[in-house]
Amino acid sequence: QILRVFNKYPKKSFNYKQLAKQLGISSFEQKAGLEGALNQMVNKKLLIKPRPGNFQIVKNKKKNESFTDRSVTGVIDMIASGAAYVSLENSDTDIYIPKDKTFHALHGDTVEIRLTSSTLRRPEGKVVKVIQQGKSHYTGILNVSKDFAFLATDSPKMPTDIFVPLGKLKGAKSGQKVLVNIMNWPEDAKNPIGEVVEIFGMAGDNDAEINAILHGHELPSSFPKNVELVAAQIDTSIKSAEITKRRDFRGVATFTIDPEDAKDFDDALSIRKKANGLWEVGVHIADVSHYVVPGSKIDQEAYTRATSIYLVDRVIPMLPEILSNQVCSLRPNEDKLCFSAVFDIADNSEIQSQWFGKTIISSDRRFTYAEAQQRIENGKGSFNESINTLNRLAVSLRKNRFEKGSIEFDKVEVKFQLDEKGNPISVAPKFQLDSNKLIEEFMLLANKRVAELIGKHTNQKKIRPFVYRIHDSPDPEKLKAFQLFIKQFGYEMKIGSREMITTTMNAVLTAVKGKPEANLIETLAIRTMAKAVYTTKNIGHYGLSFAYYSHFTSPIRRYPDLIVHRLLETYLKNGAPENSLSLGLEDDCKHCSEQERKAEAAERDSIKYKQVQFLQDRVGHEFTGVISGVTTFGFFVELIDNKCEGLVRISSLDDDHYTFDKDNFCLRGRRYKDTYNLGDKVDIVIKSADVIKKQLDFVIA
Repeated sequence: QILRVFNKYPKKSFNYKQLAKQLGISSFEQKAGLEGALNQMVNKKLLIKPRPGNFQIVKNKKKNESFTDRSVTGVIDMIASGAAYVSLENSDTDIYIPKDKTFHALHGDTVEIRLTSSTLRRPEGKVVKVIQQGKSHYTGILNVSKDFAFLATDSPKMPTDIFVPLGKLKGAKSGQKVLVNIMNWPEDAKNPIGEVVEIFGMAGDNDAEINAILHGHELPSSFPKNVELVAAQIDTSIKSAEITKRRDFRGVATFTIDPEDAKDFDDALSIRKKANGLWEVGVHIADVSHYVVPGSKIDQEAYTRATSIYLVDRVIPMLPEILSNQVCSLRPNEDKLCFSAVFDIADNSEIQSQWFGKTIISSDRRFTYAEAQQRIENGKGSFNESINTLNRLAVSLRKNRFEKGSIEFDKVEVKFQLDEKGNPISVAPKFQLDSNKLIEEFMLLANKRVAELIGKHTNQKKIRPFVYRIHDSPDPEKLKAFQLFIKQFGYEMKIGSREMITTTMNAVLTAVKGKPEANLIETLAIRTMAKAVYTTKNIGHYGLSFAYYSHFTSPIRRYPDLIVHRLLETYLKNGAPENSLSLGLEDDCKHCSEQERKAEAAERDSIKYKQVQFLQDRVGHEFTGVISGVTTFGFFVELIDNKCEGLVRISSLDDDHYTFDKDNFCLRGRRYKDTYNLGDKVDIVIKSADVIKKQLDFVIA
């Protein structure tokens, strides 16, 4: 059966998941058996692995010779060395492109390539044509001389500087952070030619660096004036006719629990005891769809952004602030329109009934997570009984969720304290409180039940278009690598059925808590998993162990939630969505997933920038950290106190000649055999903190 698939597609390579789909294999046990069979076929030289995790049938010599005559198209992914990989559509096989064969292609370009060789290690090719430019704008530092100027780009995906004619500077000066648009790249030129389109300010200036981060990821820093004008004209009054259409929760104990610096309160909880002894818990979500009309200027801008962006020193909202922080924000003692999920819950947290629909609320109190936590810990203060009842129910819901296979990822984040100029005063790990878990559990419940309501019914004549949040099963090879890695620390993980994986994964994540290697292992565990994305094609959520899951609870900051609100309202009225809602829905999902990826990358960059900025005044100071990565040129150390990560270069280790041992994830001394291993605790001194390059260099203390 396996060979039949490969013979049908002799030029295509398959990974485990793709082959399992071709063979109709669904259980993890069958997939594990498939993995063993594939590896045996490689040993028998029936298959080759063009790249790790991919398999292709061995071709005879005559067919192999024709391999180099083929041209294919794909998207190019540049690496820092100047070489690249081209990913092909409907294939997980990447074609390696040597540095001198990229033919002026830039990262993200759609290119035509000619395959030049295929070995057991990897296929290679050369770019023969750029079909479509992927990215034309780059940020960086401008260098101006008497006769010419050039941009040293921020992007590691741009291996060359961009030449800027003096007539295209638009007043920009040497040392400034700017945005440059590539106009062309003549065939005989060494560098692409560009023009300055925006000046951010001097390199190292806070606003200049943050704006460069945003534009470097093709994200906005402000709203167009016409969108702001339309937002200012929105009718924010709540008419009595609108109230009569809604279920009224004013007068029911209702409150929000959010971070201390939050302004966009998009969810509130209400609770009251019913006569039948059940708890009525309302998950009330800002009714953004009431104010944002499909196709309007505000809606178009929100779609383009697709998400709010949370940088260290600012929020770039998806909606204009008059909506995100005022009209839609569930501020206390104000009537607010909501879309709610209301549950009748027994003391053992079993859901007895549910209701979804439009509501009006008035929040009684705005709590921070710390304030809610105080009530959980000491049982005192306003709304103490309500918060503790919700917490008790949440603890039970959480316990049931993990018993059914949810994986408990708990990666530590960092929290900055900034002065009035945005400079970091302190940075420390941010740990999840019981109050965080309380909110998380009820949001998960609402998201899950909304997705089930739309997707689970089997009596539908046809599948109803909907936006799901899916999380695929992990790649078996990544799981094996993770299993091998954690074995060094004495942890064991079993790979087999889904239940076996989630049970042992949770056991490892529980055992590692409080250990020096905790954040390292939790980070690698997350990387082992697939990336969650939006799609209309539901396959469930592996990490949560939910068969149906969506995003309903944050329409102020996530566009998919706004789509879900619109679709849910239509379906609750037994209607069919308008073509404008359902047509192109999968493309909308892909766009939102891509924007989410960009926003996350910008958030990571802003954290790195602020961490370097924080340590700039601490050069020469000693810290304790954990080795978080090992490479041929040194090892990375994550500091325990503040989670800042820097590089100890191998050239700075002068007590021996060290080499990289890739099998054991360590640097090993040739003479004295001392090692620096992943997870080792080490004392370091900060050698340099370069805010422009966003790099930290450490030396061993």
